[in-house]
This record gives sequence, C-alpha cells and structure tokens, in this order.
Amino acid sequence: MTISRRDMLKTTGAAAALSAGVLTEPALAQGEPPPVKWTHQADVVVVGSGATGIPAAIVAREAGCSVIIIETQPHIGGHAICSGGNVPLGGGTSRQKKYGIVDSPDLLFRDLTDWSVVEPNGFPDYRYNDRELIRAFADHNVAAFDFLVAHGVVFIDRPPDARGGNSVGNSVPRENHCAVMDWPMVQTGAPAEGMRKTTSSGNGLMRPLAAAARRAGVQMLLEHRMTHLFRERPFAGRVYGIAAEFRGAPVTIGARKAVILGTGGSSSNVNFRRMFNPQLTEEYCGIAGQPWSDQDASGERAGLAVGASLWGLYNQTGEFGYNITKPGTIGSQYGYRNLQWMPGSPVFDKARATGLKVANWQNLILVNMIGSRFYDETAGQYPANDYHSIEPYIQDSYLNAKHNQWNPSLFLDAAMAGIGDGHNGGGPIWAIFDADAAAREQWDPKPPHVDGEHGFFFAAGSLAELASRIEMKYQRVKMPPEALEATVTRYNGFVETGVDADFGKPKPLYPVTKPPFYAAWATPVLHDTRAGLRINAKGQVIDMAGEIISGLYAGGECAGGFSQHGLARAICQGYIAGRNAAREIPHRA
Repeated sequence: MTISRRDMLKTTGAAAALSAGVLTEPALAQGEPPPVKWTHQADVVVVGSGATGIPAAIVAREAGCSVIIIETQPHIGGHAICSGGNVPLGGGTSRQKKYGIVDSPDLLFRDLTDWSVVEPNGFPDYRYNDRELIRAFADHNVAAFDFLVAHGVVFIDRPPDARGGNSVGNSVPRENHCAVMDWPMVQTGAPAEGMRKTTSSGNGLMRPLAAAARRAGVQMLLEHRMTHLFRERPFAGRVYGIAAEFRGAPVTIGARKAVILGTGGSSSNVNFRRMFNPQLTEEYCGIAGQPWSDQDASGERAGLAVGASLWGLYNQTGEFGYNITKPGTIGSQYGYRNLQWMPGSPVFDKARATGLKVANWQNLILVNMIGSRFYDETAGQYPANDYHSIEPYIQDSYLNAKHNQWNPSLFLDAAMAGIGDGHNGGGPIWAIFDADAAAREQWDPKPPHVDGEHGFFFAAGSLAELASRIEMKYQRVKMPPEALEATVTRYNGFVETGVDADFGKPKPLYPVTKPPFYAAWATPVLHDTRAGLRINAKGQVIDMAGEIISGLYAGGECAGGFSQHGLARAICQGYIAGRNAAREIPHRA
C-alpha cells in the first residue's frame, strides 16, 4: 500500500486534532477564524481576579493600558481571598529592615534553589525549581512588597516570622500577614470586630487590591468563564483574545497587547490532577477554597490547546507542603484545616456546614470504606521547609540532610492507599466517635455544623447500625457492620492496655463506647497546585518547542516551575506579567 504525501499530511493533522481533543474540552478546540466583532476589547485582558490577576491588571493599567479582568465567579478574590493572608515576600523588604532582618535577593534565590534541603520524609523542597523563575521572583520581591503597601494592603505590625510558611527558605524569616482591617471576611460575612489590625486574612490582601484596580479604571466582568484562547493559527502566531461565556451567552474579548492567565490551579479538575497522581479520584471533593472559587485548570487547558507546555511536574507530585492536607474539620465536604465556612458567609448555601473542628485526634478513630483503621490518627501531614526548619543550616551543603531526623509521616499515603479492590482512589475516610467524644470536643453534631443531608455525616444508636447507614456517592462499597464493630472493639482494647499494637498511636486515651455513635467525613483535602504552564522570567508562556507564545502570559498556580506554597509567587508573577504585557506592541486586531 502506497501512502501519498497528501494522505500523510491529512493523517498527521487528524492525529494533532485528536491530541488536542484529549487535552481539552471540545469548547477549547482551535483553528477558527478571528471573530468579526468583539464583544469587548482592551489592551490587556486578564483571566482571573485572584492574587495573580489583580496585581497584573493594576500594573498594566498604571502603565497606560486599558485592562479588562474576567472572573468566573460572581465575586472577586479567587483562592487568595480565602487564604490566611500570609505573604512570604523577602529579599530585603522595608519590613525586614525595620526589624533588623538581613536579607537580599541573592540570599532568597539561593534558599529557593538549594538542592540540599530534604524533608524528614526524604522529599526535597527546592531541588526542582526553575532557576530562571526563582531569579526573577527573588529580584522582584521588594518591588512587589512595596506595590502591595502602595495599593492599600496593611500588614500586621510585627516582625516577619515563619507562621504559615511553606517552602519559603530556611535562612531568615520572610512571612508577612495581611491585616483584615474593616473588610468583611468571606468565611463569616462580617468584619473581624476588635481584631481588625491583628487578624491575618486574604480579605486584607484582595479587598484593597480590588478597590485599587477599580480606582485605576480596570474593568471587571464577573460571571464570565473563559472557554478558549484565540491564536492566529493553530499552534502558531500570536494570542490576541479569548472566548468566554456569560450566563450561557457567548462573549468574545479582544486583547490588543496580551492575555494574562491568572486562573488558579487544577486541584478541582479530577482528570487533570490525575495526570500527576492517579490516586486523586472523585472522592477528593473538598478542595480548599471551594465553594468560593474553583481550581478548574481552565488556564492550563486553554494554554495547552494553543500549544503551551506544562512545567515543573515533580513539584506537584513531591510529598512536601500543602498540595494534599489532613482535614482540620470533619462532617462536611469542605474540611480544609485553615478555612472554616460559617453561616454568615455569602457562600454558606453551597458549603452547607461548618464542619466540626478537631482539637484532639485522640477523640476519634479514622477508618476507611470497609471500617478498618489504617494509621495513627494523631499523625501529621507532609512537612515543608521554612525558617530554621534545619538547624544548623549551611546553604548547598550535603550536611543539611543529616540535620533532619528521618520521619516518613505516611498518614496521607496510608489514607490514599485504598482497600485493595483494584480502584485507584483511596475512597472516603470516616471519623468514628461517640457521645463522650462529642462532649469532650464540645461538638454539637447537628446542622449547620454537619452535613448529613448530602452524605457527609451519619449517626446511629449502635456501631452496626452506623455502618449500615453509610451510603453516599463516593462510598463505592458497603461498610460491613461486623468489620466496624471489630475495629472499635480492638481499639478499645488498646485504650485499656495503653498501647496501639497496630499503628503506634501514642497511648490511646478514650474508648468508643457510648451511644449515639457518629461517622463524619474526614477524607484528605487537596490544596496547592505547584505545576502548570511553562513560563519564562517575564511571565511569557512557552510552547512545547521552547518558544515564546507571543501575547500570552501566566502566573501563580496555573504556572509551573515553583514549589512554594502561598501568595507571594502569585503576587510577584502577576506584577512581572503585568509590567511586561504592558510593553507589548499592539496587535492589529
């Protein structure tokens, strides 16, 4: 059989189209001609109103560009506004100098690229960081900090510290905390009365920045969901706009200079996150930041559809930091340890329950779908490097690993291991406790504290009855009542002897004996995205051939190459992208 060159080209084109279809939804397919008429048009179009998008928009607007921000949600702030407002910017900021902390861009760069820093479970924080990106980050930290202060962000007046830090460098403290001031907190819907200057919150970061953006003349289009990017040719040419949906209606937005992606991460997109870790199936549904914002990989998928490369994949799979966390609350879908939704929150109708905050993990046992314990309930999660985590510390010294005591801390790995039935996901994890435990923790196990209506909480008069009641969409097998009874009986024996012969829980304290008995959702929570689109030092997106995609920028959690948890990388990369996008030569469209 002879294949002509024309047939080969057709086959190659079909394969490319199929590949694009695998990576994207049908709405993201490329190749359509430029729209005849734009619904909106600006010099710079920013996708996402979080810690990357709003700084980028302000910087571009103040450089003389017209700027449009689009945001999927009916409110601004993204992941960042739900955060604790902890901002690790260093390199010699005015606040560091005020408190006598000696830092520099070079010291920060060396900290965040130190190959020798290894966690107690064997995973390195900084070894796989992209040095070009870290150099740009280190060189812009001081300017980004000054930018925040100049645009209304108030920091709690105390020395930079290590609270909330996560892979932010070992040498000196760099963590700053945004004071909530008079802004209502998204978690409660109310201001932090009496603690306006001492409570750290993402509201204290994003509210003043959003106000500054509006004052500068940035146009904000809420409830606009990007569906794809417009590029001159499939996988070639300049990006010159986006397509979006507004309440079901199509919208086109032209970008004369550039599009900046600040869409957040990919943790709530099941198929996308499973490219990094096949274990993370549908039951990991309590994403940190939801239901205020989604981490839907929209920026990454749109970038891939026009030829962009992914980058820094190890940082997503490495077992350090907050990419996966132990829950801090139980009995509700959204159990992230540093965020609790309260009835006054504007999204409480979606959150549905506050969850029960766990003060002492001795007050419960944790079981998998088939009613078996799997690890010490008091164990922690993945570690991460911060100021003085290693002491003594010598940059780039192999001795640093020897100064960390080996402690694998495999709680999360055990929770995600599953039940040996051939499925990838670990399945639901349930906290089992009794009436005495509820009294000790001062829990009121009823709505709005727990979400029984949607299957995240159950109660019964006996353990057998409790097991039989556990039915919900992620519980793929029935919990055998006799298995749960046997597990609790064995654990109660450990309480009597003071020794957990199975998992080494330190001196088990309380038996599970007094009805009613409870089962509360306690499944691990997904948080960080630390891998995404490849960018260069200017924030420009790079394609699979290592070439710049003209007119396309990205930063924060939708960009890869940077292991650090938190707000600083998003703010700094937004600042960098905004500056460079403003310098682009306008596109003919």
